[in-house]
Amino acid sequence: MSRHGAAAQASKLDRRLEALNEARELAAGALPDDVLDGVLQVLDRASSRRSLSGDHTVVGFFGATGSGKSSLFNAVSGEEIATAAARRPTTSEPLAGIWGAEGSEPLLDWLDVRNRHHAAAVPGFADEGTGLILLDLPDFDSTRAPNRQIVERMVGLVDVLVWVLDPQKYADAAVHNDFLTPLASHGAVTLVVLNQIDRLPERDLPPVLESLKSILARDGLGKVQVIGASAVAGTGVDKVRASIRQVATQRQAQSQRLGADVTAASARLAEASGSGGAAGVSAASKARLAEELAVAANVPVVVDAVVRSYRLEATRRTGWPVTRWLVRFRPDPLRRLNLRREGSPEVNRTSLPSAGAPERARTDAAVREFADAASDGAPGPWRAVIRGAAREGREQLPDALDQAIASTELKAGGTSWWWTPFNIVQWLALLTALGGFAWLGVLAALGYLQLPVPDVPLVEGWPVPTVMIAGGALLGIVLAALAKFIAGAAARARGAAARKRLKGSVAAVAEDYVVEPVALEVSRLASFNKALQAAR
Repeated sequence: MSRHGAAAQASKLDRRLEALNEARELAAGALPDDVLDGVLQVLDRASSRRSLSGDHTVVGFFGATGSGKSSLFNAVSGEEIATAAARRPTTSEPLAGIWGAEGSEPLLDWLDVRNRHHAAAVPGFADEGTGLILLDLPDFDSTRAPNRQIVERMVGLVDVLVWVLDPQKYADAAVHNDFLTPLASHGAVTLVVLNQIDRLPERDLPPVLESLKSILARDGLGKVQVIGASAVAGTGVDKVRASIRQVATQRQAQSQRLGADVTAASARLAEASGSGGAAGVSAASKARLAEELAVAANVPVVVDAVVRSYRLEATRRTGWPVTRWLVRFRPDPLRRLNLRREGSPEVNRTSLPSAGAPERARTDAAVREFADAASDGAPGPWRAVIRGAAREGREQLPDALDQAIASTELKAGGTSWWWTPFNIVQWLALLTALGGFAWLGVLAALGYLQLPVPDVPLVEGWPVPTVMIAGGALLGIVLAALAKFIAGAAARARGAAARKRLKGSVAAVAEDYVVEPVALEVSRLASFNKALQAAR
């Protein structure tokens, strides 16, 4: 199982490390830098450790002053390593006992352990080619700052942590609050040894061990192995040695340790992020945003201009010829707004009123409402990121909307098929009326000159010239009224088509400047949650 299990653990760890790194990258700009820096340190540590010897298990002995840590280290090692290295300052530098020297040097260089002792094989401990490094470390409660720094660094580097406590100070808050509680996720690679049990009356040992286990449970280490031992009497040393040997021979300690680091780093990311996902972008919220931006961008004004411009042109083409010329003195609403007509060159700017305080307030409110809806349910830091993404393009929105309206093809300058027949009939009606006037004029001139006046044909008792005048005038007026009615309906249809195209242009601007940035951040949060779940 050892080789196969180690490979499986390594493969699983690969996936978790990749997921943690992905979560860290996705969280950049959303979560505090100190949290992300801590995660990066875990990733760097994991990369460095995995590049070094995978055949060695590094076991660190940690303990307070007077806990008998070095004595237990020697007892487990089977020789007086801690005192054999005469040049080692006993409480200031780590000491390594090494079983299986091949490949250990780069690893010890990375650990920055200069005092090294190649130990003899201990039967049933580090034989069978097992690579093992035991580290005797400075006291974690040392008053010397460098000593404590060494301990804090080694806590983050060794594969297995052996905490050596004594009956007098096993409940000391310093070790529990500063070290054990933060390492609650590292139970699989943690061993707690209550040393110096020979100083306790036999009847007191069980309650002391139970008390220690209870405290460890509160630290989050309720499943950690606790062994009572005495380095002096040799009690429990074999159990400590057997536990270490089991970890070393399984060759999973490195992966378990790094996996615990990933779990702890993921927990810190989760705590900084908060839980939950964003509601995201909905079709209704997008439509609402586009509608509000369209109003703020004066789309109703443009649509009204399209309607009035069509009516004006229709009147000029189909109105009563006697009065239609007056329409030429009325300005085209679209040209006043500098909006492109059929056959006119494209423009980049309109003459619409520039966005004032009310329009900007309406734009801001629409963007804020959209961002709030999209970020609903997201944890605090991500909600701020999503809202920030929505606001990022807010300053460019008025200008972008104006350009979008200017470049929209309104199709308001084309002719309608019915204009030509109406115009022809209007002119025929006018010519008919003018013919009647001319006829009567000729008759009047003949009578004035005392010349014979021919009889005028009658229609239902009415003189034909009179009928021509009345009929032509009446037909022109009726046609003008009918044309005005048709033009009104056609103008509204063109206005509706223009409104649809304009809203499409406004929606495209909203998509580019608001919707896509928000959707990107919502997607980033979803990917972050997925990666974090995989890492955890």
